[in-house]
Amino acid sequence: AASSPAATVGSELPPEPGGSGGPGEEADEERELLLARLVPASRLKEAVGASLASLCLGPFGGAQRLGTLVDCLVLNYRLRQGPGRGRERGAEGPLRCCGCGRFLGEPVTVPCGHTYCRRCLRRELRARCRRCRDWLLPAGGTSTAAAPLRTSVVLNRLAEKWFPGECERARAGSRLEELLTQGRFREALGAVNQALRADSSDLMLRIYRAESYVGLQEYKTAIEDLNFVISKMPNWPEVYFQKGKVLQDSGFVGDALQLFLQCLALDEDFLPAKLEVEKILCDVLSPEKLGESLKESAWNSPHIRNKPFILGSEVTASYCNLQLCPPQSLGGSDVLEPVSGGLNRAQSAHALNSTKDLAKEDGLKRVSSEPLLSGQGKGALLKRKLSFSEQDTVVCEDGRNKHKKQGESTKRDMTLAFGTIPGDLIDVSDFECSLCMRLFFEPVTTPCGHTFCKGCLERCLDHAPQCPLCKESLKEYLASRKYSITELLEELIMKYLSDELFERKRIHAEETAEHSNLTKNVPMFVCTMAYPTVPCPLHVFEPRYRLMIRRSMETGTKQFGMCISDSQNGFADYGCMLQIRNVHFLPDGRSVVDTIGGKRFRVLRRGMKDGYCTADIEYLEDVKVADEELKKLRELHNFVYNQACSWFQNLRNKFRTQILQHFGPMPDREENIQAMPNGPAWCWWLLAVLPVDPRYQLSVLSMMSLKDRLIKIQHILTYFSRDQSK
Repeated sequence: AASSPAATVGSELPPEPGGSGGPGEEADEERELLLARLVPASRLKEAVGASLASLCLGPFGGAQRLGTLVDCLVLNYRLRQGPGRGRERGAEGPLRCCGCGRFLGEPVTVPCGHTYCRRCLRRELRARCRRCRDWLLPAGGTSTAAAPLRTSVVLNRLAEKWFPGECERARAGSRLEELLTQGRFREALGAVNQALRADSSDLMLRIYRAESYVGLQEYKTAIEDLNFVISKMPNWPEVYFQKGKVLQDSGFVGDALQLFLQCLALDEDFLPAKLEVEKILCDVLSPEKLGESLKESAWNSPHIRNKPFILGSEVTASYCNLQLCPPQSLGGSDVLEPVSGGLNRAQSAHALNSTKDLAKEDGLKRVSSEPLLSGQGKGALLKRKLSFSEQDTVVCEDGRNKHKKQGESTKRDMTLAFGTIPGDLIDVSDFECSLCMRLFFEPVTTPCGHTFCKGCLERCLDHAPQCPLCKESLKEYLASRKYSITELLEELIMKYLSDELFERKRIHAEETAEHSNLTKNVPMFVCTMAYPTVPCPLHVFEPRYRLMIRRSMETGTKQFGMCISDSQNGFADYGCMLQIRNVHFLPDGRSVVDTIGGKRFRVLRRGMKDGYCTADIEYLEDVKVADEELKKLRELHNFVYNQACSWFQNLRNKFRTQILQHFGPMPDREENIQAMPNGPAWCWWLLAVLPVDPRYQLSVLSMMSLKDRLIKIQHILTYFSRDQSK
């Protein structure tokens, strides 16, 4: 005997939490993983069955845990629609919103570096960035007390200069949104109608008018406005969501569900639509609603014979026969096949005070729809089962076809006045950093809306965690260390100021090459003694050294010189290069830098660069010996090495432990003592741990004879060994 999809998938699921199967959290995780495996394969039956079985077997976590099922529905929906249903780019022009694709009114640059109009962000239409899929809302897509949206000063100034009319239109839209938010729908409707008399081609005004009509409960007129917008821009996700909300408020939950899916098929990150689908599915798939739905459908529906499947005796079996069938043409019939609830299309449309024309326009096959506008009716409606038929997979397909002639001119209609910029309005001074007074290079925008070169801003934050212009605190911005390039501004510079950008890049390359030289103008950290092969951890907090470390990392050399201070010359004549192994940045801009000693050097000429010392240097190497001298050198090397081991082993445990924690273990004796230009590593390790004056250590560091260095170390060990014997 064949088993239902629900029974098949349900057998793979873990037992109910609290039973013999283990903790409830692990069971929920396994159910979620199972659903996730079904999405890539587009196995809708099994995904619905898994969700239903989870609801029956144990708590599934409510609407928040149905996201995977929604993804599966959207994927099936998109596959049934076939290719050619791409995202609408919206109006063409240099200042275009990443979200809605329309004019970038009141631009706001988000942390990832992409720019949206204020309207898209204020309405929280997306949880993720449409370009890079970075989170726009806090991780998980739930809104909290978000930071205020600050207009990008530079981009807004460009918009005002290039397209003042569009900016005024955007401000008028903001005023309309305020009226709608405050519930002043009559005032909003009057303002919209007045604006439409001046410009009837503005589709955004029709959306605002539809929202006003919804607030006044004039649903039919709202639907007419939204249908007009769909005919002009059939791939605008927000319009489908708005229309779905109108139908949902009117009691047509099934049709609303299809429109929400159409919205998500065009933009899978459209957050409000996803939340609404999750709520609908959570309510419809709950065991309580499902049982009532099954009983009502079996005894009361006069059209049970027309269902694409037969209701089974089990709850799980009945609901998992829900499927998306191959799409078929809806045809041109005005009155479609009757569906659940005994209503045909014309009858359902009549509930919105519409006639046959509205039935043609909305292009929807009624699914579990009842014209119940009262609260009691809405509650009863949710008890009905949503059944997907073959027409459901092509939501608005016929509506779009009916508007095809109008849609053919969509591109032409939506090429607005901001498509091109007059050449005399492009001024390089509009793209200059207020800190360096040069053309923006890698422009970044702070949360307060000001834009600077990335390097310029970092240097300012080295001194104080606040905006250089408005002095607003940037502590969180500094702690995140996410200085994303403002992509739109960079694109504008590349397009309209290509020659100036080429020159700016050339200057930057020259500066980088200057910082990359390891013999001329080498950056100097004046602090402590450093030795070849010996670790040297540093706590960097001074602004000048923050800049120095950052430049060393950016140029790729990851090296700088270390010297001790000198009262006469500023820093000593000899030092050691340090190689950066790792940098750990602290939230306030300080850093802990893990370095290790490299080559020794002698200072030839001193200098200064942006507050830190520089020097022209030459590197030091030990003079090699041979024959008899090499034999004597090996004997001295072995004797001093054994003496060093004896001294270290006789130290108190406390001191020995501290040395091992800071410097690590003593290096082993080397067979070829002249293999490295700086000699054996253990000599430098021992010199670093011996408690002697830094000036004495510096004299040993500067020696180019291994023999002389071993003799110096021998004298020190002899002195300390006598103290140990006492």
